[in-house]
Amino acid sequence: MSSRVHDANQDLGVAPEFIVDPELLDAISPSGDRGGIVLGSGLQGEPLTISALRSAPTRIVLVGGLYLARQVALRAMAVGAWVVVATGRPTAWHLLSQAAGTQPNGQPSPLVQIRRLSPVELPRPSEDAPLLVVHDGGPTPQDLFPPRSPWQTTVYVLPYLHPQAGAMANAADLVLMQRLPAGQAELAARIWRLPPQMMRQLTTLKDDQVVALGRNLWRPLRLVTTAKEKQILGPVRRGD
Repeated sequence: MSSRVHDANQDLGVAPEFIVDPELLDAISPSGDRGGIVLGSGLQGEPLTISALRSAPTRIVLVGGLYLARQVALRAMAVGAWVVVATGRPTAWHLLSQAAGTQPNGQPSPLVQIRRLSPVELPRPSEDAPLLVVHDGGPTPQDLFPPRSPWQTTVYVLPYLHPQAGAMANAADLVLMQRLPAGQAELAARIWRLPPQMMRQLTTLKDDQVVALGRNLWRPLRLVTTAKEKQILGPVRRGD
């Protein structure tokens, strides 16, 4: 794993600022610094940014509920990324299309595409138009959309940890984990060789808390949700 979590006031140096409709930016969430995504706050209330969109193919594994997955997708939209969601539950993702709005001709915004769980041609990512692919395919997803080019990030949404997903999870650049039951925390400890105190912490996270895990990284944080996001997503929650 190689991703890092940064204080939002630091110069990340990993992505430019992307151009997006100001109304969309206001309707969704604050953007991160230079293309990063503000995910939450630290123990002192400082905003923390993840380098989710960058000039290298990137894998993010998210272990938790739809709330966190949809918030990450909304914030990628807010910094001008294309968002393609491959899912077996498309109705759960329609709110992203609604948040993106429509074009002047009344057609849905091309910023968001909701797809079935099957290979499709993806938009070509670039520095000016990065691509976030959300793979919402259950606890043992097929690798249908592996990130193969710079400025493509694939997020794998795992409702829970499964032993067969261990290799994919361990290969991720960044893992975001919400609260886990004891058995799941034990599996996480085996996959990432976590010491007992970290394993126990995973079982005691509150609904609005997440652990960011990467190489030499263990960073608990608290999700921060704007008033506009609450209108779209509802209250912060661990489940769906």
